[in-house]
Amino acid sequence: MALLTLGVLLWAVTHLLPSISAPARAALVARIGENGYKGLFSLLTLAALALIIVGWRSIDQPGYLYTLPLWTRHLGMLLVLVAFILFVASGQPTRIKQYLRHPQLTGVILWAGAHLMMNGDARSLVLFGGLGLWALLEIIFINRRDGEWLKPEPPGIAQDLKLLVIAVLVYAAVAWAHRWLAGVAIF
Repeated sequence: MALLTLGVLLWAVTHLLPSISAPARAALVARIGENGYKGLFSLLTLAALALIIVGWRSIDQPGYLYTLPLWTRHLGMLLVLVAFILFVASGQPTRIKQYLRHPQLTGVILWAGAHLMMNGDARSLVLFGGLGLWALLEIIFINRRDGEWLKPEPPGIAQDLKLLVIAVLVYAAVAWAHRWLAGVAIF
């Protein structure tokens, strides 16, 4: 559990630094350069992911803390689909950005909440609870740093339909590969 916890903490600290302290980021960029900063950020992110994966897989028998009714699994799968739509929406123009300032981080919160709904074990609480909490804090700190939200112009409906198709395809691919990605079969 220690490796998993360390990975989640490393992920959170690495990603929160730019939103919490722009001066600290600027000082680091001045010291090692923009490319050096991006390289260090990437290295720390990869290290966090490695710790999370190794930590997750090293826990053979997770201790269950709670069990929710079976119907919550269906709701959880729907929330994960919505999260994937938000993930895809974050990288391109979409009408979703008329309502959500941070679609990707909101998607992480939904993804984490859905996984907590479907998995009541201790390692899930650390991973999904930790990443959900990180995403919530990230939204708060980015909003504080960036100030007023200026909504982008909405694109045509074709862009939103394209987003939906891509998100459903990615969702289906991840659901199919979940057994190999996370060690847990969905189907």
